[in-house]
Amino acid sequence: MIIDPSTFTLPRAAQLFVVFEGINGCGKSTLLGNVARALEAAHHQVITTREPGGTPLGIEIRSLLLDWKGEKKSPLAELLLFAADRAEHREKLIQPALSKGKTVLCDRYLYSTIAFQGYGRGLSREWIDTANSLATQGLVPDLAILMDLDPREGLQRTKSRTSSGRDAFEEEEVAFHHRIRDGFLEMAQLLPVPFLILNGADSKEVNASKAAKVLGI
Repeated sequence: MIIDPSTFTLPRAAQLFVVFEGINGCGKSTLLGNVARALEAAHHQVITTREPGGTPLGIEIRSLLLDWKGEKKSPLAELLLFAADRAEHREKLIQPALSKGKTVLCDRYLYSTIAFQGYGRGLSREWIDTANSLATQGLVPDLAILMDLDPREGLQRTKSRTSSGRDAFEEEEVAFHHRIRDGFLEMAQLLPVPFLILNGADSKEVNASKAAKVLGI
């Protein structure tokens, strides 16, 4: 469900679960940091995290997924590694933080798996939905913020990173990233979760202001 930032505001709540999605290089991590600071200024207790890698086990899984130098993983193995990271993340960090009234901002969640492994790799949506359902146990965000950007621009941005900041997905062909972008945009239209779509080519200030409006801060 795509929302209009000029008219939509989330209902006030002590805690929020917000996820940030988009292609590599879109600016979602920068936006997450700006939103976190705005929420903290509004007296929210904020936890920032990411997938994969939000827990000690997740850090190890992240290395296997993004830094693996061996033979290319099968798409199914990749899916199950992401699901394992998400299951641990939900149980050990996200759900406990929300239960304590904290706001959780997460860099990527189940929508990235649908986009990357489904639209990108071509895996069965049934398999992906089953893996996500097991991992999340029904936990969905209050809001998904999608930073939309032309994949060529996103990849150009990632080229400026040091080798330690790049990941295996950035080595895929441009067509792969176009499929991912199309997947995110289609999900935003079809899924019931509120999606705020922001233009990754706009300034950090403009996007942070729109996100703050929707979050009621």
